[in-house]
Order: sequence, then structure tokens, then C-alpha cells
Amino acid sequence: MDNELTKTKINEKTGIEYHLEGDYYVPNIVASKQEKIVLNKYGRMRLKYLKEHKKAEYTIMFMNGTLNTHLKEIQETADSRVQQIISELKAKSDLTEDMKNTDMLYWVGTMNSIKAQAEEIVFSELIYV
Repeated sequence: MDNELTKTKINEKTGIEYHLEGDYYVPNIVASKQEKIVLNKYGRMRLKYLKEHKKAEYTIMFMNGTLNTHLKEIQETADSRVQQIISELKAKSDLTEDMKNTDMLYWVGTMNSIKAQAEEIVFSELIYV
């Protein structure tokens, strides 16, 4: 009977219940089920940033079960924002679709530059904040 009493224990300060495994008390904490998502470039970058620079926010979102929702929202917003900025920058440049056929290297170089600019803006607005 005395052995049964020591198999579980509740910390009165935190209210966390512990169970005995071998010689150690282990907390009975279970992470809630989260929806499965596939992270793209922006989702992975945001996750890495949270883990390395915003550890408290990462832990809170993980424990609350809101991390995957947050990452999904960030990557969807980042994708649409990059496309929007690319469209705006492309309209401001002297780039035309005819240049794909006439001056392909110039067109590719300019498009790469526009995409890099758009991604840098999104990084500072969404990913690294």
C-alpha cells in the first residue's frame, strides 16, 4: 500500500502530477495533437529563428499547440507577399516578356534580383521578427 502512494506525486506549487519511473519522478505532461503540415522555405526559416532567438515564444507556442498553425500562417502570408512584391517590382522595372526571347540573360538576372529584393523585404517583415 505504501508503495502505491509513492508511484504518483503532485507538486502543490505547480499542480503538475509526476509518476515514478525507476528511481526518478517524471512529469505527466502530454503535448496536444497538432495538425500535420509541410513546411516550405519560409516556414522552416521561421521555425529555426524561433528556436534560436525566441526560445520562450517557441516553447509557449509548442506547449499550447499553436506552433504549427503559426508556421502555416507565416508561410502562406510570406508566399503571397513575395508574389505581390515581385509583381510590383516587375511593373516598376523596364522588364517585358519579350525580353525572355531577345535578351534572356538580362531577363533572368533582373528577375533573380527582383526575387531577392522581395524575399529580403519578407524576411524583415515576417520571418525575423
